[in-house]
Amino acid sequence: MKKKRVLGAALLSITMGLSMFSAGAFGQQPDSKEDYRVWIQGPSAEKSKLKTQYEARWDFGETGFTATVNIKQYQALLKNKNLKVQLVTEHTVDAKPGAGTEAVPSDGTPWGIEAIYNDSSIQAASGGDGIKVAVLDTGVYTAHADLAGSDEQCKDFTQRKSPLINGSCNDKNGHGTHVAGTVLAHGGANEQGIYGVAPDADLWAYKVLNDRGSGYSDDIAGAIRHAADEASRTNSKVIISMSLGSSGKDSMIASAVDYAYSKGVLVVAAAGNSGPGSSTIGYPGALTNAIAVAALENVQENGTYRVADFSSRGNPLTDGDYVIQEKEVEVSAPGRAIESTWYNGSYNTISGTSMATPHVSGLAAKIWASNPNMSHAQLRTELQNRAKSNDIIGGSGAAAGDDYASGFGFPRVK
Repeated sequence: MKKKRVLGAALLSITMGLSMFSAGAFGQQPDSKEDYRVWIQGPSAEKSKLKTQYEARWDFGETGFTATVNIKQYQALLKNKNLKVQLVTEHTVDAKPGAGTEAVPSDGTPWGIEAIYNDSSIQAASGGDGIKVAVLDTGVYTAHADLAGSDEQCKDFTQRKSPLINGSCNDKNGHGTHVAGTVLAHGGANEQGIYGVAPDADLWAYKVLNDRGSGYSDDIAGAIRHAADEASRTNSKVIISMSLGSSGKDSMIASAVDYAYSKGVLVVAAAGNSGPGSSTIGYPGALTNAIAVAALENVQENGTYRVADFSSRGNPLTDGDYVIQEKEVEVSAPGRAIESTWYNGSYNTISGTSMATPHVSGLAAKIWASNPNMSHAQLRTELQNRAKSNDIIGGSGAAAGDDYASGFGFPRVK
């Protein structure tokens, strides 16, 4: 699909470095905040009665509903022995200062694009036509010269007054715009900008994190389910790309990922940035129905790219069998020093498994567009097979075959 291209906006001197994520825990005691996001579970009759008292933000059916309540309401809910009431997890994308932004990219096809295409002389990327990639993040600056015309959906799940606002996905953080660029940036009107892996794919920009880089798990779960429903409604092939997560498993998000996978949606998520210790992988990447992506750096070790030390690792006791279980890394991709689009029309170079994830999401879109009869499960197998053909043996924990640092290996275009 030919994209409409327009010129970007002015440069902002914002810096961002290593992309990381964390989350609070369910069940924490309330602080001095005026209101609280809670997840209410219990018998159907009891939930129905409560929905007349509290406006449900997200209704997840049998698994309960979420609502915003004040301190007195929260305390009253806790006293109801028929209910299970938990504070909703808040997920955060953290950032450390890095090199500054640039008005023009230093390279239209950065090292990650060259690596995943296995072509050091590549001048432009291609592919992904007709495939929808839902980027769940801090939003996307869709007017960026290298993204303009790619956005097919733009939605905000973070606003207090409404759980879903159509036509709004503004990014003032930069993280989401960076991720989207790695998936499908098209080089701009003059083709002097930057390229992502699959520039012909269509962008569904879903803002699930606010401009500080934090967001509630019920909004993330709601967005996942919405993307899955939209895939069914539009009869589209959809890939969900999530460069976010937490150290603990969230039941709402886990259920939403299972729902999306049951609808034929491929889910790709960051492994996390808590390495190099073992069993540090984060969620939702650690879920069996999500592809967990580790980060590689542009360094050769033992004849292959090296897994970055910051990249979270899986469980060494369950690797080696090429079978994905919970808390395992599945594949790896470029994630350190990745240059991509930035909000307000500039470019930035940052690091993290957040940056590795969109490389795999873009590759999945490119493969699916070329093989439209594939199911999402067959597409996942194809990614795994390509990873096996590019084994990674560099970096702490990396070894021949299926290892807990790089998973099956590094899937490539060729």
